[in-house]
Amino acid sequence: MNEFTREVLISNKLGLHARAATKLAQLTQKFDAQVTVKLGDKEADASSIMGLMLLAGGKGKVVTVITKGQEAEQALTQVCQLFTDKFEEDE
Repeated sequence: MNEFTREVLISNKLGLHARAATKLAQLTQKFDAQVTVKLGDKEADASSIMGLMLLAGGKGKVVTVITKGQEAEQALTQVCQLFTDKFEEDE
């Protein structure tokens, strides 16, 4: 099974708050891949909005994105792009 990992910086002002977590969860559900976000010793299934919010990922923190499955590479690329684009939020 394909597995990919990349570290990405949380750069949007509010971090992994409700709206950002919702966008991330909706994006990951488009892929035939399991996406996990890890922060320190905690990790969450990226399709779980509550799980993502419980990571308490604030601005400036670095998370590790791990993807597994058929579309793991595409999922990783788009998830990391969402972080880079600051979840398309106006700051």
